[in-house]
Amino acid sequence: MEKIIHSFLLIGQSNMAGRGDPADVEPIVNPDIKVLRNGRWLKMYVPVNCDRKMAGTCLAESFADLYQKEHGVEVGLIPCADGGTRLEQWQKGSLLYDNAVFQVKQARRTSTLVGVLWHQGESDCKDERWADYGERFRQFLRDLRRDLELDDVPFIVGELGAYLTQYDEWGKYYGKINDVLHEVAAEDPMLECVSSEGLTCKPDLLHFNAQSLREFGVRYYEAFKKIEVKDRAFVAKDQGGKRSAIEDL
Repeated sequence: MEKIIHSFLLIGQSNMAGRGDPADVEPIVNPDIKVLRNGRWLKMYVPVNCDRKMAGTCLAESFADLYQKEHGVEVGLIPCADGGTRLEQWQKGSLLYDNAVFQVKQARRTSTLVGVLWHQGESDCKDERWADYGERFRQFLRDLRRDLELDDVPFIVGELGAYLTQYDEWGKYYGKINDVLHEVAAEDPMLECVSSEGLTCKPDLLHFNAQSLREFGVRYYEAFKKIEVKDRAFVAKDQGGKRSAIEDL
């Protein structure tokens, strides 16, 4: 009997795509981690998310490795992150949004989508963008969940890095974006916001380094497990309600 693939959508900008130097960390060798490429599940190789020529190690590698080892299933990664993108470029009807929806629909032909991993916000650390980030992010979540029927699928987001304080404008607003992410997480039982405390950046002062991305992936997985626990408790109390995809993990 063919094994079920549990898949995860990767969306956001460059720190989700991953800019870590692969030479700085031990490679993750796990034949049960696949990546969706041109509609086919292929063995994972780095870069997972080939959005730019500088793409490298990403947080999804360590996340997928932990998930696979604890759940004993094949894991599929659906890379759709794109460096330098603003939240408005992820709104319903945009090319990035439509591509992510299409890729998930392709992946669902041979897998079950069990989570969404998101990291974005650096490009919205601007005077004219941060103020309504929360409103726009909530609308993005509503649209994506409606279009892909994700109401029972965990959505994990990550804080922007504190190293952005080294920039005048980004340093002024990155904390406000993080505050919004935590506000949304507090009101949304299927969303968790992951701390970036202590994580460090590359010499470019913009991207998490490979070691920090490995750790970030671990933290994303710990956040995912929190929703697993909450969701299982909910299902146990409401046997007559909708069965969650996580209940079968």
